[in-house]
Amino acid sequence: MPAPNPVREALTSRQFCYMVELVASRLTREAKLFHAASQLAQVPGLVAGSVTSYAGGALGHDPIRVGTAARARGLTPNIHLTCVGRDRLDIIHALEDLNALGIENVFAITGDYPKGSKESAETLYDLDSVQLVETINEMRQQKGYPFYISAAVSPFKYTEPDCAYQYLKLEKKIAAGADYAITQLGYDSRKFRELKRYLNERGLSTPVFGNVYILPLKAAEKFSKGEPPGCWASKELVEQIRAEVAASTDKGLVARLERAARMVAILRGLGYAGAYIGGDHQADRIRWIIKRSEALAPKWEELAAELEYAPKAGFYFFESPKRAPQKQSFWNRVADIIEPANTPRALRSILTAVLRWVDKQPAAAQALERAELAFKKPVFGCKACGNCVLGLMEYVCPMTCPKNLRNGPCGGTLNGQCEVIPEQACVWVKVYERAQAANRVDELKTYVPQRDRSLQGTSSYINYFLDRDSRPEHPQPLIQIVGVSPTTPVKATAHADEQLVKSK
Repeated sequence: MPAPNPVREALTSRQFCYMVELVASRLTREAKLFHAASQLAQVPGLVAGSVTSYAGGALGHDPIRVGTAARARGLTPNIHLTCVGRDRLDIIHALEDLNALGIENVFAITGDYPKGSKESAETLYDLDSVQLVETINEMRQQKGYPFYISAAVSPFKYTEPDCAYQYLKLEKKIAAGADYAITQLGYDSRKFRELKRYLNERGLSTPVFGNVYILPLKAAEKFSKGEPPGCWASKELVEQIRAEVAASTDKGLVARLERAARMVAILRGLGYAGAYIGGDHQADRIRWIIKRSEALAPKWEELAAELEYAPKAGFYFFESPKRAPQKQSFWNRVADIIEPANTPRALRSILTAVLRWVDKQPAAAQALERAELAFKKPVFGCKACGNCVLGLMEYVCPMTCPKNLRNGPCGGTLNGQCEVIPEQACVWVKVYERAQAANRVDELKTYVPQRDRSLQGTSSYINYFLDRDSRPEHPQPLIQIVGVSPTTPVKATAHADEQLVKSK
């Protein structure tokens, strides 16, 4: 009989619970993490320790090893699995390892861009977080692995494109198989309320953990600058913490524990499934926060009105006026006409026959690819990936995103600016604005599968009409289950360009 999973049990029974983040950075000795895990395992209501990977873009301890050791000390692990530096096979192998170790809880995230990396982004991100959720879900469905999948969302975005796209992307993650969500960092009860309302109005009962970070002054100062990506604190909150530090002999410790307890009480009142507590591993402090939050629970509405640290004129999904849509550009209107997916049925069969012939003539196929790139590169930023999804991204090439994401922005955007290149606008802002202009925002919920990397540098028109590429209506499966009989061992094989096993 499989061991019980406290996270699944608590969320299924709708019992408010707690998870503590264990930051497995190189700066923290593993022995210290293991000791913290053994102490945290004794805290009532604490269902898991969430073990980070590549937190802040810095390589740390192996989260699987740390999680396995934490479990041996009585603390159920929730393993952060990022897309950083992993291709499809690496991810599959990691999931195979987790299953072999009996670890069920996986936090599927894109991951922060590696600090100081000089590598091509193409080698760093083979999948995005939505595709990662889909991969884990496929292994769960096809191989019976009992994974319980969490996904990230940041309601703490204060421009319309950033905010709306976070929610659109969460819907994609839920559709792909995420069982529950965990918010990123913020200190604004109105945003916590907004996220719950968004899900409720769409009939989504997905449980959500609210992130509660026990915030010291140095971290607050970094967060106010958007460091690490996805973490944010207002200048007003920083000043408040600075005053608390100056007025106390404990460097503001009691004040920040009190703030954390108040946030937990607010989350419980808003109907969140639990609190995801970070910034401190000490079990006695976690106990104090839990006990204090229970005492504060009847006052949660009053507390919520006090904890609204937000930028001035920040965007709120249900409160702020939406911007007037821009006019659709000339080139976008032209692209809608020549988009392969919009080809009339009568013409499709003719083009397919012609392109099948072209494909058999190497010189002609290369000439077509060069002509295609000559038009698409200056107009759309095309990078010749061979799996064109411009029509699904309002004619913004996903390869222009430093992380090559295909299903929406990462959580590291700050006021519409890119996490990796802060002086550059996030490409997904343009996608959202163009979708508004074309009245196609809802279509941004379409799941875009991973690309077939073997098609790099080939004609996307040939690949499309000959059904070689990877797109929503013709996805290349992330996982293929191959077996010839009930007694034959089942194997997993990755995408076509990296197959280990081929179906006969």
